[in-house]
Amino acid sequence: MSYKDKKVITIGMVSELTGLSERKIRYYEERKLIFPERSKGGTRKYSFLDVERLVDIANKMEDGMQTFEIRKMEQKQLKKKEVRDRMLRGQLNAAFNMRK
Repeated sequence: MSYKDKKVITIGMVSELTGLSERKIRYYEERKLIFPERSKGGTRKYSFLDVERLVDIANKMEDGMQTFEIRKMEQKQLKKKEVRDRMLRGQLNAAFNMRK
């Protein structure tokens, strides 16, 4: 796991890094755009990738996009990645089976 994936940053620090209010960060979580982990005490923990993602979300919102549009766009990107991954696995399996 990369250091960018580790969920170790508190919401206060994320707020400082992104310039977003804690309220807005929680709103993006409610809208299912960001998925922090919770500590045993219930504290939200974010990764550096989450911070980058929040900045990207904020920029899209400033450009006039709605949260549902951002979520829909990200779902399409995820589907494209899944299709690409399946195609690559198929190609690898075909190449592997041809060598037998």
